[in-house]
Amino acid sequence: MAASNSGGGGPLSAEAAAALREGVGLVFARWTALQMAVENQWGGRDSRAKADQLGASIVSWFCHSKGPHYFEDLVDMMYDTISESLNSDFEDGSVEEVAEQLLIMHEECQQSNYSSIEKLRNSHVQGNAFSQSRQIPIGDNDDSDSSDDDDDALMMDDEAIAPEGLADGWTVVPPRRGRGNN
Repeated sequence: MAASNSGGGGPLSAEAAAALREGVGLVFARWTALQMAVENQWGGRDSRAKADQLGASIVSWFCHSKGPHYFEDLVDMMYDTISESLNSDFEDGSVEEVAEQLLIMHEECQQSNYSSIEKLRNSHVQGNAFSQSRQIPIGDNDDSDSSDDDDDALMMDDEAIAPEGLADGWTVVPPRRGRGNN
């Protein structure tokens, strides 16, 4: 998406700005990479405040800067802030996905169309985005029975720790971190 923009369309109404602010918050709450950075405090103890500030900066950029608002500008601003504030480089393509979603949301808000925000508000995230991506560390083996790729990765880690050929007569010692009473 080379130069997607939301046009010059003038400032947002107070209602549209409030809806956009809510929409940015909803998108950020579902953004796995961002939630991992916050949860793991990659930007220090105030990582949550830094993520919130990124959202506020984006809303301000949409509401107070004169258009057009270009995709590349938003992506660059997001990458710069994430790198500087959260000491992170999200290389999973999520910055571009989120930027595109926010540009579309802004265009809709300019037209007093809040349907995408309404969909986000009404869609329930199962757990939260972060908890669904946390199952990989070896020490967090919780014996879940779901069949995602993360569980396959966890099983491979378990097999690396305890190859089947060594099961008879050997005691397998689980990793120290997160050791359960199984």
